[in-house]
Amino acid sequence: MKKLRVLALVHQELMPARDPGKYDTNVEWKMEYDVIETLERLGHEVEVVGLYANLRVLTTAIDRFRPQVLFNLLEDFHGVAVNDQHLVSHLELLGIPYTGCNARGLLLGRDKAISKKILAYEAIAVPSFAVFRRGEKIAGAERLPFPAIVKSLIFDGSVGISQASVVKTDSKLCDRVRYIHQEIGTDAIAEHYIDGRELYVGILGGKRLRSFPVWELAFKKRPPSTRLIATERVKWSDKYQKRLGVRTAKAKLPVAKAKEISDLAERIYRLLELSGYGRIDFRMRGDGVVYFLEANPNPQLAYGEDFAESAEKGGLSYEELISRIVETAFEKG
Repeated sequence: MKKLRVLALVHQELMPARDPGKYDTNVEWKMEYDVIETLERLGHEVEVVGLYANLRVLTTAIDRFRPQVLFNLLEDFHGVAVNDQHLVSHLELLGIPYTGCNARGLLLGRDKAISKKILAYEAIAVPSFAVFRRGEKIAGAERLPFPAIVKSLIFDGSVGISQASVVKTDSKLCDRVRYIHQEIGTDAIAEHYIDGRELYVGILGGKRLRSFPVWELAFKKRPPSTRLIATERVKWSDKYQKRLGVRTAKAKLPVAKAKEISDLAERIYRLLELSGYGRIDFRMRGDGVVYFLEANPNPQLAYGEDFAESAEKGGLSYEELISRIVETAFEKG
């Protein structure tokens, strides 16, 4: 593609080092560095702006740099996760092409209850669930079969998820809901825990969708008491990953089953009106029934993470992936 002026939008605390040398792969700004460095290697003129709560910083950067495309790597605004959809609405009003998901897709995809209601209406299997709002009495759990898993209603990245998130009694469920309310600071969702394989499908948007090979989370050294769930420690702790033998790789599935899951992921992507790029998460029971868990608009883009790894297995190098994501910014309807 032609060389562009690209303005990368990052959280002000995640401004990557310009010359990090051999940086620690656990640095918080790894994704930001990987994307920006790749854009530069592709020949684009890149400027980075760090944002937190002041839109004037963005306006000033746009007026000075006059970007042809915005590479959006923000996951919140003013410290509030759901504000990313409002920031994207602002980008749409500016009329400058931007990467990643549109505001409507962020709204529908981020809310685990809304997305499940839409898909249940479309006859797609979802776990039974109940929502528990902050400030309201914890009620309605009697409709929920146990075991259940309790999560933040809106956060992704496994925030607030641990082995203790899977509960078997009303009292434990109430305890975990209070934990989400008080420690994570969001509404909670509790859903029937589906025992089975955890599968992911990465999708690249644009005029035509491209789904990557079905990916699977597995524990090679999982004790019988440890459930196969993507907890915060599974996602972010190298030490814990080594202890349990955590790995993600292309799922070993019959060709027909893999196609069924990929087709379902693409259907969900369209029903939730996602765009740019995203990941759809499933659980598959032993009998082969596949349940939708959640959608992840704008998933982690760092080199070596699941989305990039599945893209590479699907035939796209990291450089090609970043280049295609930029191209999708010009393909939004």
